Order: sequence, then C-alpha cells, then structure tokens
Amino acid sequence: GVNQHHDLGALGAAFNTRAAERQLEILREMGCNAIRLSHNPPAPELLDLTDRMGFLVIDEIFDSWERKKTPLDFHLIFPDWSEPDTRAFIRRDRNHPSIIAWSYGNEVGEQYTADTGALVSKRLYDIVKEEDSTRPATASMNYAKPDMPFPAVMDIMSLNYQGEGIRDAPAYQHLRGIKTSPLYPAFQQKFPDRLIYSSETASTLSTRGTYVFPVFDGFSAPVGDSTGGNPKAEEVSAYELYTAAFGASPDKVFASQDKHPYVAGEFVWSGFDYLGEPTPYYSARSSYSGIVDLAGFKKDRFYLYQARWLPDLKMAHILPHWNWPDRIGKITPVHVFTSGDEAELFLDNISLGRKKKATYEYRLRWDSVIYKPGTLRVVTYKNGKPWASDTVATTGTPARLRLQADGKLIKSDGKDLSFVTLEVVDNKGAFVASSTNRIRFEIEGPGEIVATDNGDPADLESFASHERNAFSGMALVIIRARSGAKGVVKIKASSPGLKSTDLTIHIQ
Repeated sequence: GVNQHHDLGALGAAFNTRAAERQLEILREMGCNAIRLSHNPPAPELLDLTDRMGFLVIDEIFDSWERKKTPLDFHLIFPDWSEPDTRAFIRRDRNHPSIIAWSYGNEVGEQYTADTGALVSKRLYDIVKEEDSTRPATASMNYAKPDMPFPAVMDIMSLNYQGEGIRDAPAYQHLRGIKTSPLYPAFQQKFPDRLIYSSETASTLSTRGTYVFPVFDGFSAPVGDSTGGNPKAEEVSAYELYTAAFGASPDKVFASQDKHPYVAGEFVWSGFDYLGEPTPYYSARSSYSGIVDLAGFKKDRFYLYQARWLPDLKMAHILPHWNWPDRIGKITPVHVFTSGDEAELFLDNISLGRKKKATYEYRLRWDSVIYKPGTLRVVTYKNGKPWASDTVATTGTPARLRLQADGKLIKSDGKDLSFVTLEVVDNKGAFVASSTNRIRFEIEGPGEIVATDNGDPADLESFASHERNAFSGMALVIIRARSGAKGVVKIKASSPGLKSTDLTIHIQ
C-alpha cells in the first residue's frame, strides 16, 4: 500500500469525489490494495470510495500529541481535545468496512520518552478500544525501539523506516540523525505474537521524466548535488535510486522485507506527490516522494512497484527515454523494471547482453550503455519463457499536440470532472518525452477549466492559469461542466510552432 495526504494536487485541499477516485484507480493499476490516511481524519467520502473499490485502510488521527513539532500544531489543544476528537473520529468512521486498523499517532515526540510517552499512548489506546474493540490500535514509530515502553502498548507494530534500516547503507554513513540497522528482527523477537508492518517506507525522491548523470552505481543513496540532484533545475533523477536522508530505495525496502517474511506489508511514502514538504528543494511547491506526480502522471517508479505487487502481470518498462543529443558517445545507463526474472536488451537490434535477477535484486541494469540515437528494445523472460517486452526510441522534434480524456462523458452536477492529458508528439505521433513547449488551453461550450498542471514540483505557475509549459512532454487540464448544462464542451490545446488539437467531451 501507500500513504496518502489529503490534497488533490492542482485542486487543492477541498475534497472532490472524482479526483479522489482517479487517484485510487491509478494506485489500483499499480497493484496497491491498501491506503494509510496520513496524518489526519479523511473526508468521509474518501472512505465511501475505499469501501466500494476494495482498498484496506489504516485510519489515522494525530501527527502530534503534547510534544510539539511546530509552534502552532495540535499540541496547543491536545490536553483538552484529544479525547473528544478521538471518540468523534472513531464514531464517525467505524462503520466503514475498509478500515482494518486505527492509528492514533504518527512519529510523535512522546516515543522518545520512557514511561511518560507510554502513559499518553495507553490513554489514547484505551479510548480507541472503548469506541471500537474489534480493530487493532497502533501508532507509527520512527524512533522507539522494542525494549522501550512505548511499543508495548500497541496491538500491532507500525514501523516508519526502521524496518529496513535508517542511514545504514554505505552511501548514508556521512549523514547525521537517527541511524539504525534493520529492526524487523528485533521487533519480531520482542513481540513474536504481534503483527509487524511498515507504516512508512522508502521516501524515494524523483521528478518524472528527468535523469541526472552520472548514475549512482549502488542500490540506494541520499539525494545530493552529486548523487541524483540537479539543484539549478530543482529536479531529482528518475532512476529511482535516490532518497530523503532517512529513506531507502524501493530495492532496499523490498530486500529487507524478503529477508524477513513475517513482515505483513508496507505503506510507501508516498502514493502521490502532495502540496508542501518540498524535500530536497525547499522553494518548490510540492513533495518529490510520490510514485505518481502531482498531476497524476506515473513516474518510472510506478512500474517498479507494479512489477513487485502484480507478479503475474506481464510487464516490462525501460528507462530513461532515448532523446539525448548531448550524450552521443557517453555512458547512459539503461534500467528495466519487469515482473519477469531475466531480460535481453537490444539497441537497434544489436544485443547489449542478457541479464538475470539475482536474489534480492528487483531491477535489471545495463550500466555501460553508450548512447547513440536509435531504438532500445527489451525482451523479458520468466522461468525461461518469453514474458513481456518494451521499446523506447529516439523521436523527432515536437510537431503537434495530442489530447486524451479519462472519460468523454461528464455529469452536469457541478462536481464531476474530466482529467484531460496533453502529450507533445513528433510528426509520426511518437511521444517526445523531453519537450517543454508552452501550451495554451481554451474551452468552448457550457463548461470551465478548473485547473492546469504538469507535475513539475518546481513549477510555481498558478494552477488557475490556462497556459502552462509541458513538463517531460506532458500537461494536464481539468474540466468541469456547468451545473445543469447539456450538450458538449470542446477543449482546444495550442502551442507556437506546433499543430493544435481539440477534444470533445459530452455532458450527461
């Protein structure tokens, strides 16, 4: 599963059912079956969706207790409001069948204390169990160790990053802060009869469709100016190896779970990029940790998780794109994410070698590929039999625009939305992944443009703008029909020097 914050990207924090449904549809395609709602009670309508769509939910209420994280957070009113808020939270949500556990805290400062923190935890735990004795209660820990009083209170062990280890890989040794070896074994030894899972994992960082060279030759590294980061453009390389200082790549997380099969599962940080917490570039508008970007466009990491979570799905995914006019003759590593166990890579039908995943390996790498324009093709195998293939080719220059809606019917209830994706393509219709053309959106008929986006965390242009640069070849426009309207709306996209396009959406 994944963690989800409450915002809906370009739409902001106000809830919209169709926007949330779209997010869940994208996550389900990846193989996700569980959501941790971090770190506050969700919109009730979201739980209606998780009930209907079959997601399992960790429902969470507090991000701080009496010990503050920021000067104006909940600690100011915690003594007076923690009990009534907890009771109201559970009474409101407890009839939703998708909820499998209650979380009454996330990385709270009290976990650092001894008996004091455990007493606060026990008070909240008892309130939860009084309101619902049928579900387990827990709080997520990024510091508390098994021999401390804090974990003993909980029904299930919720570990944030500690399970796979924090700052314990070679590339993290120079960093300050919490350092732990993988703690799954220690918690399992102390609490052999309690379920153990990771409530937050990874915190891998990336910007969709951008790649920084050289590529780290290990399996996990903190983002830095020389490891995956491009501070000038405020981009993080999408080779999906680079993390927050306390994080770990998906590969490292997967290996730790496979070495300890009693671990029940994970909630990745995070499913989607979200507004705020713009690590590592603090002048950006949004996070970089999503498997999917703020516009709802899939990052390469989506396919690494899909390969892991849907092992019977025949799939393969090559990265990076193959438009590198400034890299001719230079090493340009190629990675393949696949649910297969072996693959052969070709450049213009010349084999670059066949590789097989070793134990605790989750991607296939060709780290010494010399770039030249052409066509990359991978053929994957599973148990010795052909499995899936993927192709990435050098394209022509941008020539025209292409629009595709998530649905060509929209209700006229004033709430339903259509999410229309724009792609920049060459004169043969091939997607130009490196394009950044300026796009203008216009609408005709009884509808309105609600917002636009492109998924770039560093793009500070207003979401309300009808003009936006394509980012890594893509942009998004969100359409709403006027309440009570009938007929059709037509969306037009144009860009200087490119052939424009339009799309018709019918109103129900």
